[in-house]
Amino acid sequence: MDYQKAVAKSLLTIGAVGFAPQNPITFKSGIKSPVYVDNRKFPFHPSQWKVVIQGFSNLIKEKGLHPDVIAGVEAAGIPHSAALGFFMDKPSIFVRKKAKDHGTKSMVEGGKVEGLRVVLIEDLVTTGGSSLASVESLRKEGAQVNDCLVIVSYGFRQARDAFAKANVKLHTLTTFPIILEEALAMGKFSQEEKAIIEDWLAEPYGWAKRQGLE
Repeated sequence: MDYQKAVAKSLLTIGAVGFAPQNPITFKSGIKSPVYVDNRKFPFHPSQWKVVIQGFSNLIKEKGLHPDVIAGVEAAGIPHSAALGFFMDKPSIFVRKKAKDHGTKSMVEGGKVEGLRVVLIEDLVTTGGSSLASVESLRKEGAQVNDCLVIVSYGFRQARDAFAKANVKLHTLTTFPIILEEALAMGKFSQEEKAIIEDWLAEPYGWAKRQGLE
């Protein structure tokens, strides 16, 4: 099974990939984007979600990973990590982005990870900040975390450099070039729209200015 194309088709089938060049969204990093991905739609579409969970399982086997625990990043990564843990018969936990101001105030919820190999699951990676903050929280709890699996990454150089610096390998289920090719084949995007997105992917920070949106 070519899970890269299958996941791309699943994203497009459920309407999780949108295109809005005249009304771009703004990421937390300040980057303006003509395209967006909403992986939170997957649990509402179990047939397509199954493709993602199976894809994660295949990717773990393909990369020769042997996790003791599956971890999810709050909040969007949690459904996928929980489902994957259930599917693989592995314990699952989640990592908070901010500690609660009451109770145990723990950043890692669900169980102890000291000395255990943990694979982190994320739904989407832009610059990698939230994912790597979760890696840091897990490592502070004594976990061995060297791999992060994500449904899709925008492929930004900033993210690649950040993951490399943190000594974490980023593994993606699918890529934006594959999504664009599948979208074109399915009639979701025109060649002109594809070109706009490719221009943004090549240099996202200057895209809005090039398009006269700043």
